[in-house]
Amino acid sequence: MMRRRTTLLTSCTALALALGATACGGGGPVSAGGGDKALGGQTVTVAGVWSGNEQKNFQKVLDAFSEKTGAKTQFVSTGDNVSTVVGSKIEGGNAPDVVMVPQLGVVQQFAKKGWLKPLSATTEKAVDAGYAPIWKKYGSVDGRLYGLYFKAAHKSTVWYSPDALAQAGVEPPATFDAMLKAGHTVSDSGLAAFSVAGQDGWTLTDWFENVYLSQAGPEKYDALAAHRLKWTDPSVVEALGTLGKLFEDKQLVAGGQKEALNTDFPGSVEKVFGPEPDAGMVYEGDFVAGVAKDQFGKAIGEDADFFPFPAVGGGKAPVVSGGDAAVVLKDGKNAGAGMKLLEYLATPEAAAVWAKAGGFLSPNRKLDLAEYGDDVTRATAKSLVAAGDSVRFDMSDQAPAAFGGTKGAGEWKLLQDFLRDPSDPKGTAAKLEAAAAKAYQD
Repeated sequence: MMRRRTTLLTSCTALALALGATACGGGGPVSAGGGDKALGGQTVTVAGVWSGNEQKNFQKVLDAFSEKTGAKTQFVSTGDNVSTVVGSKIEGGNAPDVVMVPQLGVVQQFAKKGWLKPLSATTEKAVDAGYAPIWKKYGSVDGRLYGLYFKAAHKSTVWYSPDALAQAGVEPPATFDAMLKAGHTVSDSGLAAFSVAGQDGWTLTDWFENVYLSQAGPEKYDALAAHRLKWTDPSVVEALGTLGKLFEDKQLVAGGQKEALNTDFPGSVEKVFGPEPDAGMVYEGDFVAGVAKDQFGKAIGEDADFFPFPAVGGGKAPVVSGGDAAVVLKDGKNAGAGMKLLEYLATPEAAAVWAKAGGFLSPNRKLDLAEYGDDVTRATAKSLVAAGDSVRFDMSDQAPAAFGGTKGAGEWKLLQDFLRDPSDPKGTAAKLEAAAAKAYQD
């Protein structure tokens, strides 16, 4: 995004195209392969942040839907600012039928503006049967279900090169301080410790959220996420200070702060798992595995592995999740067919299509874990489903998009500024509070 952020949020050169135009990435409308099926002759337009491998893998799901129903599909990649782009298209009378929304706050905003159709009884029944209650809560506004969480992310995973850690003689750490110490040992062995994707502000929010959840605890996390607690609270300043210890250490960050600010998420994975590695570790969600496998040919569990994000300052190890919620827009030309797509996405059958392809987790506990392609992903999926209602949803994804989900603004930009100069946690907290107060008021 994920967002954020829970996904590869890369820009699309065809963004200027209207949502009804040819989809980004050259994947135009997909033929159904049979006009005698229930939705034959209809085209469902789906907008979302995905591009690259994620778009290709989601297209496999859409193709399976086409085969099943006779509908054609068209996917349009919106780039980072899904809220802004889709909002402008809705207001301009060119709404897609379905949007894959990576921010919980945007689902709430769209619902409150009256842009969304409540999901069908068939979809709601499938959610009740297959999902932990927390996922229905995240997809609901004022007691009505509007969002189906098709793709989830386990965002408390630190990915590493087993060779790099073995060469340095370090084991996966259990605490944040031990992780920094291990990082220095890796650095002494010839590689930087961490590749940091500072060009993508959403990755920095994920860093902060894991530190904050562990250090400050779940009650303050929930309060800050809802802006019942101000960003000037000492707990925020403390978490920024903890994160700053990593950001300011040139031994730990590959290329230092300047290079980190010029590294996007895919680039950060390449610095660890590409042909010429610069670092031993990269923090991000389970979707790192998809990039390492698809783009760099790494065998997950052998050439690429992860350890849980470690506990900070005596707290418990955090479990932060995120996800992409499918919503149906009222103004879509084929919203009825879009609703049928969501009924399909709610099934384990649909989730299995992407699970086989990799780079995907489903919160649907009815999906057979055997559908995942490797033991590491299987274990990550099992951990996410087993966490049930104890998972905390990505904080920035719960915020209004102006604060938590907009490139070059709000939390994304302010944490990039903090990465550039982490010397004033208190000042950064004050700027975050000013931006949050404005966004939540709006």
